[in-house]
Amino acid sequence: MTTTGTRTRAGLVEVTLIVFGVYALGIGLLMMFMPGTFYDTLGAFGVRNDHYIFDNATFEVPQGLMLLAAVRLKSWRVPALAFATVHWALHALSHIVDPHHGAGDLYGWLEAGGLVITTVILALALRASLVGERKA
Repeated sequence: MTTTGTRTRAGLVEVTLIVFGVYALGIGLLMMFMPGTFYDTLGAFGVRNDHYIFDNATFEVPQGLMLLAAVRLKSWRVPALAFATVHWALHALSHIVDPHHGAGDLYGWLEAGGLVITTVILALALRASLVGERKA
């Protein structure tokens, strides 16, 4: 692989870690400190339950911090991306199995599709990180 290809692969991994890390951290903090806003904008599934929203936040915040730490700690990249990929795949599956969103089924299916696409992005970054680790 050329130096350009290696840089491109590393760039994909770093951008993915940053984007998903910031997203997970941001969504987790929103869930913790503004559960009503989270529910009204993203989490309108069933009856609002602030305890469960906060419980989910306790997962998202550390995931975001782990992904952001992996930007600097290269040995964390594969495990962090593997963890995030499995999380997003299971989250996508959840939305495929139950796409009924408070804003309507179309919105639910759009969310499910978005989760599938983002899972693919994470999987591509994981693959790139694995290839980069083998070459190092």
